[in-house]
Amino acid sequence: MTPVDPTEVANRAAALRARIADAGGDDVTVVAVTKTFDAGAIDAAIAAGFDDVGESYAQETLAKLPDVTGTPTLHFIGQLQRNKVRRLAPHVDVWQSVDRPELASEIANRAPNARIMVQVDISGEATKAGVDPQDLAMLLDHSRELGLDVIGLMGVAILAEPAAARPGFRQLRSLVDAHGLRHCCMGMTADLEIAIDEGSTMIRVGTQLFGERAPR
Repeated sequence: MTPVDPTEVANRAAALRARIADAGGDDVTVVAVTKTFDAGAIDAAIAAGFDDVGESYAQETLAKLPDVTGTPTLHFIGQLQRNKVRRLAPHVDVWQSVDRPELASEIANRAPNARIMVQVDISGEATKAGVDPQDLAMLLDHSRELGLDVIGLMGVAILAEPAAARPGFRQLRSLVDAHGLRHCCMGMTADLEIAIDEGSTMIRVGTQLFGERAPR
């Protein structure tokens, strides 16, 4: 895992806040994506004012958390296998990548009443997870019947020029509104302005805060 310089993170945080303000996103929640970086990145994010942090890899998350001195709100944002839920359950505050009924059932079993976000396929790319929009209502109903607190939807944009993300973002926002949900989590470092313009309430930012990631 890669270490970070807290002073550099603080400087990057100021630049990120300026971008968000210029985009009109004063009320947008930032999830600082600390995957591939060490425990110090989580503490640096908290020190910079970002209490919400995002992790994507179960083993890495479990390995670094004992060295974290702060108390983050931990979002699990990566694709998740059911057999990882039991070990993650004591640590995860928001499960963002719920994309199928079986995963919702496992989370409900291991973390009753947990806060979740349903991941919707807004890119059509085979490499990205997410429930088909046509199956979204079924998954929302199933999750609620299990007692899970569905706080919103999450989506990952198509891998292309930032402007190409706009139709997918618009679709996700419309689904959030149609189902009366609170949060619309979309947008990352490259396309956050477009996401905010399309109604994002929560963005996931790693590179802007911590720099480029080393290959896993």
